[in-house]
Amino acid sequence: MRDVLGQLVDWWRAGEAVALGTVVGTWRSAPRQPGASMLVGPEGEAVGSVSGGCVEGAVYELGQEVVGSGSPVLQRYGVSDDDAHAVGLTCGGILDVFVERVSPADFPELGEVAEDIDAGRPVAVATVVAHPDAAYLGRHLVVRPEGQPTTGSLGSERIDAAVLDDARGMLDHGTTATLEYGPHGERRGEGLRVFVSSYAPRPRMLVFGAIDFAAAVARVGSFLGYHVTVCDARPVFATRSRFPDADEVVVTWPHRYVAQQVEAGALDRRTVACVLTHDPKFDVPLLVSLLGEGAPELAYVGAMGSRRTHDDRLQRLREEGLTEQQLARLRSPIGLDLGARTPEETAVSIAAEIVADRWGGQGEPLSRTEGAIHRHG
Repeated sequence: MRDVLGQLVDWWRAGEAVALGTVVGTWRSAPRQPGASMLVGPEGEAVGSVSGGCVEGAVYELGQEVVGSGSPVLQRYGVSDDDAHAVGLTCGGILDVFVERVSPADFPELGEVAEDIDAGRPVAVATVVAHPDAAYLGRHLVVRPEGQPTTGSLGSERIDAAVLDDARGMLDHGTTATLEYGPHGERRGEGLRVFVSSYAPRPRMLVFGAIDFAAAVARVGSFLGYHVTVCDARPVFATRSRFPDADEVVVTWPHRYVAQQVEAGALDRRTVACVLTHDPKFDVPLLVSLLGEGAPELAYVGAMGSRRTHDDRLQRLREEGLTEQQLARLRSPIGLDLGARTPEETAVSIAAEIVADRWGGQGEPLSRTEGAIHRHG
């Protein structure tokens, strides 16, 4: 829903009723991830996408029906290859799409959800997408971290309690997925399916070294949806004008900045760090803080430099006490082998390695591989 939230909230605040179609399950080579959404607006507008163009027409028609009836529908597309071609899902994948009507009456909590997301506060929305009793369909529970209030209900206290515990765990990890329970919230059972969409704050990208390559990396990091911080100890280089695509530019020694962020609990397993300084006085203490004893568990740590610089850096880090296991977490030289030369090409190379690391890709041309194209974690 995040990708269409702005338009959805505008219509909601205007009192309009619109259709919201959300991918709640995928199998095989489905092109979009759970959470991808599409709107059918009050004047028939289509906003967003659930399949990259494959089944939008069918979802659009279903959305118009749902707005008129007010009854949510869970629809599967691409059950077989023949069915897939019938609706245009030529990739042969399978999508479960939940289509519901959204208005102030249908989803009164939407405004507060939007406020949390806009403010960067973690929030999740749990929605009943399947139940033997149709009266439960489309009910929402807004979930926040431990100690913060929930709003809405999925239909009973027992169901709310069962889902709340699981949804908070998912929110903590930024996970979006469908959970299954017995009709009354039983842990062992089936019939009740609840889609939990987590809206954690944007993952962070830390770019160390205020050089031209850093500007390109900040640009591509922002494009990928990261909250980008550029950090360098030299105020003459670390300026907002040189890094307009960064969310923040910090002037301090990089290793001190990492220590401050660790103490504040501001780094997590989604954070990626790109060390572009290739200057021992900066990058050695920085990499010790990122990889050494007590370092945060980050998604990715990469360091720029030639192979000679890399070998020298490894030796210096070993002298600082880093173990081979700790050094194995370092991606250096940074990036995939794309033959990149310019800062922009190098930024694409780094971004490609981060994406491959996240999803388990090998960086091979798809024309030379077999099997599923899309990995789902």
